Amino acid sequence: MKVKVSNANTPNWKDVTVKSTVPAELEKLAEISRNIWWSWNYEATELFKDLDPELWKESGHNPVLLLERMSYEKLEALSKDKVILKRMNEVYAKFKDYVDVKPDATRPSVAYFSMEYGLTSVLKIYSGGLGVLAGDYLKEASDSNVDLCAVGFLYRYGYFTQSLSIDGQQIANYEAQNFGQLPIDRVMGADGQQLMVKVPYMDYFVYAYVWKVNVGRISLYLLDTDNEMNSEFDRPITHQLYGGDWENRLKQEILLGIGGILTLQALGIKKDVYHCNEGHAALINVQRICDYVATGMTFDQAVELVRASSLYTVHTPVPAGHDYFDEGLFGKYMSGYPQKMNITWDDLMGLGRTNPEDKSERFCMSTFACNTSQEVNGVSWLHGKVSQEMFASIWKGYFPEESHVGYVTNGVHFPTWSATEWKQLYDKHFSENFMFDQSNPQIWKAIYDVADEEIWKTRQAMKNKLVDYIRKQFRESWLKNQGDPSRIVALMDKINPNALLIGFGRRFATYKRAHLLFTDLDRLSAIVNNPNYPVQFLFTGKAHPHDGAGQGLIKRIIEISRRPEFLGKIIFLENYDMQLARRLVSGVDIWLNTPTRPLEASGTSGEKALMNGVLNFSVLDGWWLEGYRENAGWALTEKRTYQNQEHQDQLDAATIYSLLETEILPLYYARNKKGFSEGWIKFVKNSIAQIAPHYTMKRQLDDYYSKFYTKLSQRFKLLSINDNAKAKEIAAWKEDVVAKWDSIEVVSSEKIEALVNGSIESGKEYTITYVIDEKGLNDAIGMELVTTYTNAEGKQHVYSVEPFSVIKKEGNLYTFQVKHSISNAGSFKVAYRMFPKNADLPHRQDFCYVRWFY
Repeated sequence: MKVKVSNANTPNWKDVTVKSTVPAELEKLAEISRNIWWSWNYEATELFKDLDPELWKESGHNPVLLLERMSYEKLEALSKDKVILKRMNEVYAKFKDYVDVKPDATRPSVAYFSMEYGLTSVLKIYSGGLGVLAGDYLKEASDSNVDLCAVGFLYRYGYFTQSLSIDGQQIANYEAQNFGQLPIDRVMGADGQQLMVKVPYMDYFVYAYVWKVNVGRISLYLLDTDNEMNSEFDRPITHQLYGGDWENRLKQEILLGIGGILTLQALGIKKDVYHCNEGHAALINVQRICDYVATGMTFDQAVELVRASSLYTVHTPVPAGHDYFDEGLFGKYMSGYPQKMNITWDDLMGLGRTNPEDKSERFCMSTFACNTSQEVNGVSWLHGKVSQEMFASIWKGYFPEESHVGYVTNGVHFPTWSATEWKQLYDKHFSENFMFDQSNPQIWKAIYDVADEEIWKTRQAMKNKLVDYIRKQFRESWLKNQGDPSRIVALMDKINPNALLIGFGRRFATYKRAHLLFTDLDRLSAIVNNPNYPVQFLFTGKAHPHDGAGQGLIKRIIEISRRPEFLGKIIFLENYDMQLARRLVSGVDIWLNTPTRPLEASGTSGEKALMNGVLNFSVLDGWWLEGYRENAGWALTEKRTYQNQEHQDQLDAATIYSLLETEILPLYYARNKKGFSEGWIKFVKNSIAQIAPHYTMKRQLDDYYSKFYTKLSQRFKLLSINDNAKAKEIAAWKEDVVAKWDSIEVVSSEKIEALVNGSIESGKEYTITYVIDEKGLNDAIGMELVTTYTNAEGKQHVYSVEPFSVIKKEGNLYTFQVKHSISNAGSFKVAYRMFPKNADLPHRQDFCYVRWFY
């Protein structure tokens, strides 16, 4: 018999996950690891690091993964280590004292919806500023002990990891997250299985698992469609943040809005206020209206209650930045909802259009959010003004400056973004109550009593930490994608912690103008190669995978950085994430920001730098327009000299070069006998004392309560008591006004001839009288005289609004009168505005019926 050389069948491999069993003595570590609280409490992160420094680094600073990968022998040894056990017990006691506090029941409860959350680099469910802001908000909500929960997505791939090709081209890598190794928990249902929410799509359901992130005292619920219950077309809904086509984007926004509300219902959660962070979550109000209508209410009654408890925050300064959907696509998934809302399809489409009757207009999520939310806000003072103009066409009949759209300037979560060394300095010198009263400017003034040398040493320590991080973190990737090893060694040697370090980190969108510094390469070369004033620039940021211009800009900066005169002077650090951001904003000397005004809605990276004694050098846009103080940083003027953007860029670049050459570098290098610049430290102290207290997340959260949450909650309670009696009353009143609006007529008017002819004298008082037939509306009409002027840019603005008084009533006839005068001479326009009035309305735009006449 002939013996075969080989005989083997194909193995049927089975995946087996081997996890370390944490000894009972260390179970407290496991509990802490599953609450993001550790990410902003340095005693906890230092404890995890010290368990196994090398494994902590390999695990990406993820304590769940750290404990999972730790060997049995190592865990057993730690369970007998008295020093580690003592530290663990101290951290755990602090943790339990924190999380066991009940929420403050005196403040309104809030449900918060966002497409992304930047909590820690371990959990890749964020892309940039919007997500980091949302993450900071949840952390501060926890610290401030408010009753808030949040809803978002658990992305399988999240946003991309950035690497660079050898020629400097951005490469987007989507790496799958292993949910079992993340600081998240499955939400279990009554049946003992993971909770699953059924979300209606067309004539079928999408099934989403529910997970929970413990953010201190706050619960963040995440939806996940990557399961076998869904088709191959629906599993990817939660694969990528901002990935896929417009159809997938719509499917995501249905899941976030409608699915988000269904999730809270499944959990038995009701809140006083529903906060939509950007327009992605606008459809929460579709589901909420459906729920009220299902109880027997009319659409008009339901929308009163929904509006009264809804806040929409916009982060986008231009109309093109909002999400628009073609009617055909929108109808493919949403055509069943008008019946549930007790309205027509055209009615629903109209709620998403600035011109409801224009069938060619696409459905805009932001417009829908404005129409179904009582309150709307931008994210800085300037952005509030920009948003008033951007949304003006929704509320026709009113000028942008009359809009109810408000603002809350963004802030940052101090414990997350202040480096450990700075927190220790603040703890040492500031009031004991500091962490609970971070927005109190008086407390921050104590920085003036700190020795200059101590601040300089702290700054130098942070710079050295950053340089060490760059050398360790980027050596391998640079060797891989930049070719010549000798050049990489030379580059590493040239990174100088004693040089003035200037950081630029943000999304590479063209309006951010990362190219500005490179406008005049000869002048830039002279600056960075001045041996008396060494200066180095650190750039980082991602461009959206579909943004060719942004990617081209990154490639251009890489090419410039490799030129001999810029080697080691201009450095690009790839894969900008929260971990790198934290190093940069604490390690550089200056944070540079050069957006095209007014396209920076707020910006928060400079605020993070601010908390670490880093000075800002920025265009007066977003938060810096409010934050800038003389002798506490530097500013590029907000005024435009040229309409041609290229010429304006050249001027702004020249201003940057000039300020570096004549002010910034001489100030930094004006060293005293002790080796530091007293003038520089004065700037740092001014920056911390005069600016920092106004840009904490604590201040931002308190602003949301004082400006929006409290009044929304109070009005909702007023409308909903006694079986929603007031909501029904207002809805009936509005319906009556609508029915009679077109029949209201002007019976007579008495106007001064000079006013009719358009020629009046300044300072002289004129009396105008109108008799209006209100057609049985019973004093439901208001009138006012509106005077406008045209500014130098040709825009019409309100000069004055003078209300008429009712001086007589006979049946349905109301006599209105106003005494009018203009104190300034000049050219003005005058017209009369009629509007519905009711003391129970929150503002005019809530019921935007206007009739103009003269």
